Amino acid sequence: MRKILLLAAISFCGTAVYAQNMEEPEFIGECLMLKPDHSTVLLEKHATQTRSAMNAGMVITGFGSIRSKLQIDGCCSATKVKSGDDIQFIVRAVDNNTDPMAIIKIFEFDSNKKFRRAEMASVNTFGTTKTNKLHYLAFTGKKYGESSYLITLKDKPPGEYGITVTNPNSLDEKSTIIATFSIL
Repeated sequence: MRKILLLAAISFCGTAVYAQNMEEPEFIGECLMLKPDHSTVLLEKHATQTRSAMNAGMVITGFGSIRSKLQIDGCCSATKVKSGDDIQFIVRAVDNNTDPMAIIKIFEFDSNKKFRRAEMASVNTFGTTKTNKLHYLAFTGKKYGESSYLITLKDKPPGEYGITVTNPNSLDEKSTIIATFSIL
């Protein structure tokens, strides 16, 4: 009986070690995508530009809106995944004591041949301001390693996406870095 219990305990420990055998990303804000064969690929990172523009109605008549957008160069991400696959990421943060929904954002880009953009805010002539207009993907998060999260996407519509990680302990955020991927 003792041998059976010892064997069960050893196999349970082996399973627990196998479940977290992937390394955490090296730097805060980096994201690793888990592939079906349990290997990982580092998502490409981009520094963002902020772009504001008026629509034609605002220029001609004075009525309309001004939109503020995040922009990165390039039509699409080199990292591609199929929408039917389980899509998981290991995302490094300052620590993993904060709810991942509060610091990790996964959002959709509008893309064309030259760049990808995501609308952050708009202001119209009448003073109405709409902020946080990004289209977010739903996900679940669990602690992973010492300072990372294992993120599993719930929504998986085709498109170009970005992931940002904020630091809840910092009052002055540096330049926004976005890790990108595509869902086919």
